[in-house]
Amino acid sequence: MNWQVVTFFGDSTVLLPSAAVLFIVLVLRKDSKQLAWQWALLFGIIGAIVCASKLAFMGWGYGFRELDFTGFSGHTALSAVFWPILLWLLCARATSVVRFASVSLGYVLAGVVGYSRLMIHAHSTSEVIAGLLLGAVGSILFLAFQSRVSGNYKAQLSWEGLASMVIIPALLLNTGAKAPTQSLLSEIAVTLGPLEKPFTRADLHKRFY
Repeated sequence: MNWQVVTFFGDSTVLLPSAAVLFIVLVLRKDSKQLAWQWALLFGIIGAIVCASKLAFMGWGYGFRELDFTGFSGHTALSAVFWPILLWLLCARATSVVRFASVSLGYVLAGVVGYSRLMIHAHSTSEVIAGLLLGAVGSILFLAFQSRVSGNYKAQLSWEGLASMVIIPALLLNTGAKAPTQSLLSEIAVTLGPLEKPFTRADLHKRFY
């Protein structure tokens, strides 16, 4: 299996614009405006936590040597937020069984993205598990809240809106252009932190020997 292709399902090139499209589709519909802002808040919080963990490590060296932890896996965390909720929205008109299956598929996809990060040696096991838990907890709380407050009525979007939420991610997946998020965060970490260069995984381990 080509793990580089699989891991791209969690890349910012795909997920950030797709999350924005999801927000726009929701906010343009009167009944789902509140849902749109809740989605934006959720995605923003998870993204901020991921970035903060990476900046804390690269800029100040805050990590866990015993766990080989340098920050949450962003690909995994954002996948566990985006894909289950996207599939929930796409299947909002379907039966409860189909909705449950679609959300479950979203989490499976997020798990596979996380596994791909291990296969290409981009993250440690602890970082992938932490990212998966972070994203899953966020999306589960979001979906549970929607179920209690409004059921799936407000999630029943127009066919045009649903089409855009399928087409845009599909087009982005075909670009193959990876977002330079890691290098950007490295520059920010050096600017904000006291170090002259980004702290690395090698630094985390060698400083104890």
